[in-house]
Amino acid sequence: MVNQQVFEGHWNEIKGKLRAHWAALSDDDLEQAHGNLQQLLGAIQRKTGESRDVIENYLEEIIAESGGAIEQGSNSAREYARYANESMQNVARVASERAQFAAQQMRDGYADAEQIVRQRPVESLAVCFGAGLIAGVLVGMVIRR
Repeated sequence: MVNQQVFEGHWNEIKGKLRAHWAALSDDDLEQAHGNLQQLLGAIQRKTGESRDVIENYLEEIIAESGGAIEQGSNSAREYARYANESMQNVARVASERAQFAAQQMRDGYADAEQIVRQRPVESLAVCFGAGLIAGVLVGMVIRR
């Protein structure tokens, strides 16, 4: 016997297959029975003359097929989610490695600059003065315009 809850859960799939199997069923017949298994069984019996057992067996077949399709869809969704999760973990790992590399490069650059300033303080001061002078002239020109 078909379960009412399972029947309601697969209603859209059941409607299409019932119309294809029994052409005598109209959209109105199906809409009147929407969600009510007993009304649907009665409507099919009246319109087609089929026995209740034949109708129930066909409904069970439809639901079993739907369950298989749902199971396949569920498995596919799980597989895609697993793949997406692995991809995101890989992206996070690579981003972390790159960030660590960049931070190390910055530390090395800072250490090199600090060493140069300690070895040549006068030249470093002259370079900074020159860079400041150039920056000041550029800013002054932009402000004048």
